[in-house]
Amino acid sequence: VRVKDTVTMNRILADDFVLVTGKGQTYTKADLLAEARDTAMRYERQEDSARTVRIWGETAVVTALLWEKGVDHGRAFDRRLWFSDTYVRTRGEWRYVFGQSSIALP
Repeated sequence: VRVKDTVTMNRILADDFVLVTGKGQTYTKADLLAEARDTAMRYERQEDSARTVRIWGETAVVTALLWEKGVDHGRAFDRRLWFSDTYVRTRGEWRYVFGQSSIALP
């Protein structure tokens, strides 16, 4: 993802969104939007594979292997990790309500 679309992110992320990383850090909607606006954080690549999508009524869970590569405040990173994202359909629109990621794979 080379273009950070904060307008779409703002629409999709639930106001009470939470992301929990494998290192135990938590991020809110405001945190993700701030990161997207931060020019010192640049992604060259954000690709997922081995994706599965499961839907139960108004809830969907996406699980995939993510490869992300880029520069974070001058430090290069290139890592793969697993994630699960939970979406809930509210008033006919899907909202991203919860995400959880693993630590970087060896």
